[in-house]
Amino acid sequence: MPTTLCSAKASYKKQPGTLELTDSLLIWTQEGKKTPAVRVQHPEASSLFCSKEGAAQVRLKLGLVNDEAGHNFTFTSPSAVAYAEREAFKQELTNIISRNRSAAPTPLPKPTPLSTPAKTPAPIPSTSRATSVSSDTRTPILSGIDAATDFRLRKKVLLSNPELLVLHKELVMSGQITESEFWDGREHLLLAEAAAEGQKRGRPGQLVDPRPQTVEGGEVKIVITPQLVHDIFDEFPVVAKAYNDNVPNKLSEAEFWKRYFQSKLFNAHRASIRSSATQHVVKDDPIFDKYLEKDDDELEPRRARNEVSDLYINIGATLEDHVETGNEKDVTMQAGRQRGALPLIRKFNEHSERLLNSAFPMYDRGEVPPAKRRRIGSGNDEDDDAYAQITLDDLRDSEAMSGITLQMQDRERYFEGQLARSASEQAGSEVVDVRAAFTELKHGFRGWETRFSQLRIDKRAGDAALDSMTQNVSARLDIRTRKTDFPPTLFRQLTTCQTAANEFLRQFWTSLYPPPTTTSSGATPSQSVAKAAKMAGYLSKTREKVEALVRAGQLEGVEPERVEVAMKPLLDAVDHALAFYRARSAKTSTLKTA
Repeated sequence: MPTTLCSAKASYKKQPGTLELTDSLLIWTQEGKKTPAVRVQHPEASSLFCSKEGAAQVRLKLGLVNDEAGHNFTFTSPSAVAYAEREAFKQELTNIISRNRSAAPTPLPKPTPLSTPAKTPAPIPSTSRATSVSSDTRTPILSGIDAATDFRLRKKVLLSNPELLVLHKELVMSGQITESEFWDGREHLLLAEAAAEGQKRGRPGQLVDPRPQTVEGGEVKIVITPQLVHDIFDEFPVVAKAYNDNVPNKLSEAEFWKRYFQSKLFNAHRASIRSSATQHVVKDDPIFDKYLEKDDDELEPRRARNEVSDLYINIGATLEDHVETGNEKDVTMQAGRQRGALPLIRKFNEHSERLLNSAFPMYDRGEVPPAKRRRIGSGNDEDDDAYAQITLDDLRDSEAMSGITLQMQDRERYFEGQLARSASEQAGSEVVDVRAAFTELKHGFRGWETRFSQLRIDKRAGDAALDSMTQNVSARLDIRTRKTDFPPTLFRQLTTCQTAANEFLRQFWTSLYPPPTTTSSGATPSQSVAKAAKMAGYLSKTREKVEALVRAGQLEGVEPERVEVAMKPLLDAVDHALAFYRARSAKTSTLKTA
């Protein structure tokens, strides 16, 4: 008998039932039935999502390896009990998913009698759809992650980019190129998606300010959630102190919050300068009035700000601007001209500082981030230390781009020509007499006032230039706003042909000149040559496809010249690539013969 780890009442697809987690399965059974409607084996679990704390419904979503949508369960017990049950399932499922990710990726479905044996022969290259797609989807594009995560990242990138999804269907699903060839050079999209998933959601920047809601009958209601309580305690520690002092001995929790939202303490915490006006109509409260503090409206703030040590740029240091009148703080250097606005301004400043410190807790402890520590042992310590303090690490490129080596023909003749030209220029240069040149320049400036007053600039040249620029801008705007008048079907075929040819061109050039990136496929020279030959074969059929589109356009009443003009840039790029490939192949064959 399987061991039950946890069990709870939960609904699935709005049907009540029981959710149970055993040592091998996660099962859900509808009420009144004996056969489970959902059965999930432990190795199939890949991701876990939970509803926010304090949400109206306590939910849990389990993603599967082959099904990202997975299963959604809603716990139907009372709120406190449902939350505890959900946390128990969350803890157990988190351990299961961690074990699945740490284990070596193995195919989950059990082999059927028609499956291939364990020792299969080497795959034979083929252009069929089954081989080109299925053989690559199991191989991770990015190194260091399992196949399931890599497949999920590819799926999310394709779903978020409709144009890329269409290109994937036309080229990969049709078997023209393989999955790995399609993603070669697009690894940065997968890395960006993985980085987006790994980002931790930061603390909300909104100031805690519960807004009362008016319901039927004129009553005022404030919805209190566990997240709101946590935010209030974090933003206003005095409320947490009042809660600990009075609940549950003097006040119940419900009565505590009811009296707090009607007290002067709550209105003092409101994020509005208008809250001071409401304190005249709020009744006194003997419990919460003890926690009221005097308004922080003095010139010096009540709470001393944590000064940053070794600050290189201090925008508040304006003492040197008052040398004539002395260094005493005048009215321009005081905290605020309006005394009533000082508490609100300081409240915003403290909230902003608390928000920043939540992202870097080390600042609260007086520490310095590792990236900003002093450098020791450099040549010029003073200059290097000053530069290091104003350098932002986030703006520094961690990877240096070396670029692609330029292939030049007759490189020796080029540099010989440069040397000969520089030698001739040096030989032809004359020695300039500085005194004579200065005398000639001085004579040329004589009478410049008279000549300048007689200068008359012809406006026709400026007007002609302005008219030319205006016509150029108008023509560009007209082209952008003008809609294509190709028939929709023909226009879609033209776009498809151009997109596919551009992809073949990208694959062709990257096979000949692979980019020097760490995420590239790292194909061998023989594989790159085979890939270039394959892409050249596809590119050689581009002109036939364009001619077919010309004939299709004639059937729909489109002039052939318009289609040829639209596709001419693409054909020029294809012809250039094919000419380069033929010249390269001829050179390679000549070297082999020699």
